[in-house]
Amino acid sequence: MEKGYQTEKWQGEFGQAYTKRNPHTVQDTNSLYQKLYGVTRIEMNREFIGALPSSIRILEIGSNMGAQLLMLQEMGFQNLYGIEIQIEAIEFSKSVSRRMHIIPGTASDIPFKDSFFDLVFTSGVLIHISPRDIRNVTKEVYRCSRKYIWGFEYFAEEYTEIVYRGEKNLLWKANFARMYLDLFQDLSLTKEKKFSYIGDNNVDQMFLLEKTVEK
Repeated sequence: MEKGYQTEKWQGEFGQAYTKRNPHTVQDTNSLYQKLYGVTRIEMNREFIGALPSSIRILEIGSNMGAQLLMLQEMGFQNLYGIEIQIEAIEFSKSVSRRMHIIPGTASDIPFKDSFFDLVFTSGVLIHISPRDIRNVTKEVYRCSRKYIWGFEYFAEEYTEIVYRGEKNLLWKANFARMYLDLFQDLSLTKEKKFSYIGDNNVDQMFLLEKTVEK
């Protein structure tokens, strides 16, 4: 598949700089969320998926350094997978846990068969997908999930482009939960919550969608 502009940026120096800025540990991630939202990420996770069986098979799209998967591991989830386009991030993930299966892959062409996972999730990834490509990416997420789609993304009622570190065509806000629901008639909204930033007027959205007819 031909590389798009966003893929080339995230695989190159721009993406490497992003990886270096990212929290690398569960503790760092929780501290950042506490500072931004007044609640830790693990508290958010427990509210949304804490009641799900620990044996379910989970895939993260864009796992980066593996901090989110490490947090799920800490919560007791056992079957954790990730795909990532930054090779350096994949190698780091493998160095901190041998129990996570992280491989190279893109959101637009997920290298797993239909309904292979019980839950597929993104965290700050859909926001970096071009509006031109978002439909295909959400279809891929939907295809690979047997039951649940979980997301945490920047929120706006209307699709809105944001200049990101001086660059255009790299960041958008939207109502991604609504986007899934509009595209797939057999999805239902199990839970949705908006988290306001402490320091400004921005809002992020966490959502859990469920297939009403399992594939």
